[in-house]
Amino acid sequence: MSELLKVPTMAEFMAQGKQPEVLFWVGCSGSFDDRAKKITKAFVKLLNKANVEFAVLGTEESCTGDPAKRSGNEFLFQMQAVTNIEVLNAYEVKKIVTACPHCFNTIKNEYPELGGNYEVMHHTQFLKTLLDERRLTIEGGKFKGKRITFHDPCYLGRANNVYEAPRELIQKLEAELVEMKNCKRNGLCCGAGGAQMFKDAEKGDKEVNIERTEQALDVKPEIIAAGCPFCNTMMTDGIKAKEKEGDVEVMDVAELIANAQDL
Repeated sequence: MSELLKVPTMAEFMAQGKQPEVLFWVGCSGSFDDRAKKITKAFVKLLNKANVEFAVLGTEESCTGDPAKRSGNEFLFQMQAVTNIEVLNAYEVKKIVTACPHCFNTIKNEYPELGGNYEVMHHTQFLKTLLDERRLTIEGGKFKGKRITFHDPCYLGRANNVYEAPRELIQKLEAELVEMKNCKRNGLCCGAGGAQMFKDAEKGDKEVNIERTEQALDVKPEIIAAGCPFCNTMMTDGIKAKEKEGDVEVMDVAELIANAQDL
């Protein structure tokens, strides 16, 4: 993180005897993947602009266990989950926001039965709330009139029925939102779900991310908007494979808003 970014930890808040409004769960991608770090920074800039008192766990944050669970290692998942829940409960965390739909789904739907009960929001939902409460304003800026298509992450859309928040944010940029053939409830996976991100593809006629990228390119967008670091990687790889790097950008919704504000 650059020195200009204000990113306090839960430990710092506790030392002051305070509770932040929300805990930002960064996730493995947002912490370690160079591309996803840019999404993390964009979201932090927006939180700071809206004067949101937030904190991160820092080195106390561990993987939610999603890849372990999806690949069939329930034992490892429960070990990782229980460790995280103990940390979260020790800090008396009530509200969590994350830019990763995999973390969002796991903490929201799978942690409660292990003793972790929190209000969990995807970052697009939280940004929409900040907008509705007039704590954040969005200007179209450089994206005004641009053709943008939104790729629904599986764990945000079909698994949790969150479709409107990211689309409303894109429309607030005064961009032209164009829908792919497979969208919303009929969305198509980017190819990284179910821990596929971490293994070689099996034999077949075509990679899933290429199929999805072709669907995106069919509507002739200038930008493919994503709401998930895994989707971002897969769609970017698809754009490279189709040799469209100079023509089409892949950006997270938080990056679009932060860039429109020149943050």
